[in-house]
Amino acid sequence: MMGEGVKIIAVNRRARHDYAVEESLECGIELEGTEVKSFRDGKISFPDAWAEIEGGQVWVRSLRVAENPFSSIFNHDPDRKKRLLLHRDEIKKLRRKVEERGYTLVPLSFYFKKSRVKVELGLCKGKKLYDKRADIRDRDMKRDMEREFRHR
Repeated sequence: MMGEGVKIIAVNRRARHDYAVEESLECGIELEGTEVKSFRDGKISFPDAWAEIEGGQVWVRSLRVAENPFSSIFNHDPDRKKRLLLHRDEIKKLRRKVEERGYTLVPLSFYFKKSRVKVELGLCKGKKLYDKRADIRDRDMKRDMEREFRHR
């Protein structure tokens, strides 16, 4: 998905730990002018952000975009919900999966692509505690094996 002319702004590493990502898709995000400046400076935070489908639109919630100190009274609300730009059939497909099978929509990363802010939206299922432990165990074993190969 990431190619030429892509500058990563932020990655949600915790999402891959807490959720099993079934599928991901790229979508645009509707921003106000001062929000774009904050994205350029990397002043965003989304540790527990999620997306919902409401009225045929997809909205990102609890994505905090810091206010720009240089934009006086025209500043944006840092906690407002932001609309994601997707095709109608993509939204229908996501709605079916979220309603039927209990999936969650989670923003996995934010990046610039040809000077436009894009969101990698993941269709995720929550992991149980034992799944997380298994992932940690697998990662540790892989790290140990690589260490052994380097020493030989």
